[in-house]
Amino acid sequence: MDKANESAAQQLHKIFGLTGSQLDRVLAHALRLNPKQAFCDIYLEAGVLEFLTLDERILKNPSRSVSKGAGVRVVIGDKVGYSPTDHVTFTNLRKAAGIAADICQHAGDLSSVPVNTDSKNKGAVQAHDLYSLQNSPLGMPLSEKIALLQSIDAAARAYDPRIKNVTVSLAVDERVIIIATSLGNLVYDKRPMLRLNVQCLAQEGQRRETAKRGGGGRVEFSHFLNGELWQRYATEAAKEAVDLLNAEAAPAGEMTVVLGNGWPGVLIHEAVGHGLEGDYNRKGSSAFSGLVGQKVASPLCTVIDDGTMANKRGSLNIDDEGTPTGRTVLIENGVLQGYLQDQMNARLMGVAATGNGRRESYEHAPMPRMANTYLAGGQSTPEEIIASVKYGLFALSFPGGQVDITSGDFTFSTSGAYLIENGKLTRMVKGATLIGNGPKALHNVSMVGNDVSLDEGIGTCGKNNQDVPVCVGMPTVRIDRVTVGGTRS
Repeated sequence: MDKANESAAQQLHKIFGLTGSQLDRVLAHALRLNPKQAFCDIYLEAGVLEFLTLDERILKNPSRSVSKGAGVRVVIGDKVGYSPTDHVTFTNLRKAAGIAADICQHAGDLSSVPVNTDSKNKGAVQAHDLYSLQNSPLGMPLSEKIALLQSIDAAARAYDPRIKNVTVSLAVDERVIIIATSLGNLVYDKRPMLRLNVQCLAQEGQRRETAKRGGGGRVEFSHFLNGELWQRYATEAAKEAVDLLNAEAAPAGEMTVVLGNGWPGVLIHEAVGHGLEGDYNRKGSSAFSGLVGQKVASPLCTVIDDGTMANKRGSLNIDDEGTPTGRTVLIENGVLQGYLQDQMNARLMGVAATGNGRRESYEHAPMPRMANTYLAGGQSTPEEIIASVKYGLFALSFPGGQVDITSGDFTFSTSGAYLIENGKLTRMVKGATLIGNGPKALHNVSMVGNDVSLDEGIGTCGKNNQDVPVCVGMPTVRIDRVTVGGTRS
């Protein structure tokens, strides 16, 4: 047994009271009907979630919950059987294995791509070490967490008397996961997660506006204290809410749009990233299906998904199938290079898994998902990009949006947007909506900035009723001929 498997075995017994040999028996039971064609894994998870909210200067509904469970998955070709249990015992895992196998057997045609059971793959997982923390966020005294929320509330209110309310929330999530597979792997990961959100409500007369800031990641509690990060969150949220009180109605029509760096990368995530996930492309339902090796964007565009960035919200040492995460170049200089893959879709498409098999919890089977997805930096400065636009829109953030994966069509609402007039930022506007098509928008990218950054750790991605933490990012980017929906023509 190698060191990684030895550590996983120790944690398996310590947390769940199980042994590796018991998991082997569960795996054997799951594979009894198709021992040569089927693949099986067991995903075990134990977690603690702590949530605090300060609203109207009152601590509301503080909570701390504990969860523990496991799920058994059986895969034959593209057929999947999955059965979870919230009471982890050898008996219940064996029952779950039988159920998963039965589901898979009755799922239809079981024509299969053989599973590679070459012994050289057994125990070969070499996980990263991206978020080893000296101090668990759960270990910070509750009084210090409440004091931070109160400090943020006070700082935001002090910015302007028009700030009438501040809502501050802190979520602390710490999970331990263990994965055993029918290929002989047994892996372990301990995953911390912090997220701090600040929302400010500004009011003047009858007009009310809100704005948000926040961040986090797989970090220690001290992350928010270093460099007085929390003060910036409070000030920026308060400033935007107050500025919105005087914002004009956004114009409508086709125009040049400049996206700021960081969080606006959510447009790349939604309008492009989902269309590059392996399951959609294997089924031919993505706007990018069958286009590997072809030009799908401006030569200025390189899109990367990287699950190996230390401490980022979307990073993992191993994905939720036990595969080490990686850095995957999806589009390079406008040319499509490949897709994000979990193990099943990679095997069926005859390519390597990229370490993007993810799941919300033990209650769910994994599927291809993004990690930290961003548009790489270019050569232009942000100032040059804005100066190049005679008339257009500068968008800083997107509170919401939706995308059709098949067509690539998207709609995104903006907040904190400004008009660009004669190469300068002028008036703040609200109510602007960007309407377009992801692949077409990539072709219309005409300038890419040298200021690439990722968001500060606030992203949550939804797919098939599963939510997972992600990061998005981009540099300042100019996109020509974007349809802007507004309330002023």
